Amino acid sequence: MSSSRYLNSMTEFSEASTDARGGTFRSLQYRNARIFFLGLGVSNSGSWLQLTATSLLLYRLTGKAADIGYNVAFQYMPMLVLGLWAGTIADRVNRRKITLITQGLMATQALALGIFAVFDLINPIVIYSLSLILGMVNVFDNPARRGFVTELVPNAYIGNAVSLQVAVMTASRIVGATLASLLIGPLGFGPLFFLNGLSYLAILGSLLAIRKSEMFTVVRKQQSRSALTELYHFILRQPRLRTALVLYVVVAVCSMNFIVSLPKISDIRWGSDSYFGLLVAVIGAGSVVGSLMTARLDRVSHRWYALSMLTLGISSLFLAWAPSVLIATLVCIPLGVGYAAIISSVNSLTQQDTPNNMRSRMFSVTGIIFFGSTPIGGPITGLVADKVSPEWSIAYGGVACLLSAGVMFLQIKPWRAESV
Repeated sequence: MSSSRYLNSMTEFSEASTDARGGTFRSLQYRNARIFFLGLGVSNSGSWLQLTATSLLLYRLTGKAADIGYNVAFQYMPMLVLGLWAGTIADRVNRRKITLITQGLMATQALALGIFAVFDLINPIVIYSLSLILGMVNVFDNPARRGFVTELVPNAYIGNAVSLQVAVMTASRIVGATLASLLIGPLGFGPLFFLNGLSYLAILGSLLAIRKSEMFTVVRKQQSRSALTELYHFILRQPRLRTALVLYVVVAVCSMNFIVSLPKISDIRWGSDSYFGLLVAVIGAGSVVGSLMTARLDRVSHRWYALSMLTLGISSLFLAWAPSVLIATLVCIPLGVGYAAIISSVNSLTQQDTPNNMRSRMFSVTGIIFFGSTPIGGPITGLVADKVSPEWSIAYGGVACLLSAGVMFLQIKPWRAESV
């Protein structure tokens, strides 16, 4: 695709997004959604505070990007192994109750990490172990919490609510990464982990404040066949959905683990690992834009999904060889746009036509791809940064993303009549 056609397409999609019914924030007319997103934003800011601090702590302990990759592998391995099973549970029981329990356990994990850091007992083994515990909890939290948001708005608003949830979580990256950059110097790592533990009070409070009478709770149906078999057959009958999910696997494994190598490339190419937090925050700012652009669409199309991959791929190549941290910072904006637009697009595409009683299972599928791919892609990205170069650890993902975008454009060529 030529650069002029790409720019024209992006303009077309921007114009189409402004015509969506009800506006970008239409889900926020519902009180329960407003309360939930507020609590989620505060809590997830703490989570990004901890993730940024943990990644930088590991890099300073060992100097290896691969160790950051191993840490995210420990954190997300449970999702790869148990994700679908956890999704079936979330479809059968009360999602709000599951989320209350898991968020409380995640707060406990953060406080434990803070205690080890404050008493100078921290080392890679401790970090890996606590990351594994966090991953075991998150495997149940992810489908329940993400599925719960579909019970806060009417069926017609689910795509918008899903995209806004991504926007809230990506916006919190700005807050969390910025706080980590500002506070690691004066406070050290331990207090930051304590702050994350306290941030969970926000989402726990929001869950307790939600009015059950105003929820759009789904009726749980007993299935005549295995829940996973039912999900498999549903995906098998949807060729466009299958294509979107397969390409998401490729992009998630190869192109979405740049956070693993950013500390090293910041240190070696741009002069200081302290730039890591700044770049993560700017990626978060771009991600907010990408999420909101997707949220404005009444229905997300596969063409929008393809353009999102194209944006991430081009930006990754520019970031890999940015000559200065200033250029890298500017490039991180479109990189964040493409990154979040891909996530929002896949989540919306998989939810728009999925039955109510199957939504947590479908969220488990996208969660397994996004989080479960990290135990594979994270270490690979880290090893490429250590053994080849930090630049290629980001660039190879850009190439994979561009190829995936090309495949999607070829797949949707017969669907030209599809509206954006």
